[in-house]
Amino acid sequence: MTHAAVVDEVEVRALSFATSAPESDGTLTWDHTNVVTVEVRAGPEVGLGWSYTSPAAVEIIRSVLAPEVLGEDSSSPGRLWERMHRACRNLGTRGVAMAAISAMDIAFWDLRSKALRVPLADLWGAHRDSVPVYGSGGFTSMDDGQLDEQVEAWLSAGCSALKLKIGENWGRNLTRDLDRVARVMARVRGDAQVMVDANGGYSRSQAMHVGQDLDLLGVTWFEEPVSSEDLPGLGQLSDALNCEVAAGEYIAEISDARSMCEAVDCVQLDVTRCGGYTGWRRCAAYAHAVHVPVSGHGAPALHLPLALADHTVRHTEWFSDHVTVEEQLIEGAPAVRNGQMSSVRPAALGHGYRLKDVSRFAVDDVSTQRVGMRAVTSLDAHRPPRLT
Repeated sequence: MTHAAVVDEVEVRALSFATSAPESDGTLTWDHTNVVTVEVRAGPEVGLGWSYTSPAAVEIIRSVLAPEVLGEDSSSPGRLWERMHRACRNLGTRGVAMAAISAMDIAFWDLRSKALRVPLADLWGAHRDSVPVYGSGGFTSMDDGQLDEQVEAWLSAGCSALKLKIGENWGRNLTRDLDRVARVMARVRGDAQVMVDANGGYSRSQAMHVGQDLDLLGVTWFEEPVSSEDLPGLGQLSDALNCEVAAGEYIAEISDARSMCEAVDCVQLDVTRCGGYTGWRRCAAYAHAVHVPVSGHGAPALHLPLALADHTVRHTEWFSDHVTVEEQLIEGAPAVRNGQMSSVRPAALGHGYRLKDVSRFAVDDVSTQRVGMRAVTSLDAHRPPRLT
């Protein structure tokens, strides 16, 4: 077996990107997007990963994950994933901890494909050069003019499907929800499918009532009509409605994917929440085995190589907030033409992205953390035996 260079440094940053105005969906309001980036060095190569998560992930990477991988052979991302996952056993392997693992795993796959001198999608067996996307945004905080403008932008980009938020104020504005959907339906005039996302803002009875109206309007996709934790409710709605019921963005483990696949018509996987490329591919493989379609949630640039190498991925989300962030975060952000996302540098090694100068986005009270072999050596006397 040929071994790649050992991991000799991990650098992690917490960043915050302000939105142009406060935004809302059915259950939250926000004015910025948090990103944690990881750069992993092994010999002459650097792998880049990131996750849309809390700055709290920085400390998890610095004190829990980095000591597990520094000094290890970088040639097997799957093996490194298992080490990191085991290290989080007592901490928990969901939420911020899994987002931290995800960012690290993405960096390791970028590093590995660079060491092999191939694009990441080719390493996994790419068989197409673009992937369908759907426009996503349509926040409940938008007025009619802002919503119309965003819809027109998606149609101009050739999107054959687009998604807006409903469930405003935890389901307290049902009339406005349906009025906004009807407005968009009239605007697209059959040129695109209309999808909606309630972000778990409805009760079961509300979701059933709204879903029946959505069926009459011709909506094709009802995302998180109820909480993703309400699997029986999702299943009941899936059985009762014509539009597809979708959920899955909070899946962390393959066991979550198994349960979700029993409840929904399409499972959504988020590479920044379910364990990076290693975790995403495992969850997607399970979904394919039980004949449930997969869609990528958020993080369009990171989902591109996965979708290029997996023809069963139906589409991925062209989420307006993440598109804006990635344009500021990386060089080589993908482009969308005729409703298809493709790489602007298809021959680039790894996933094809390089970190821009992001110093102006740094979170003030979280400094960049760089952990190398010397720092880890100083911790060895205080750590339990390393897993092999």
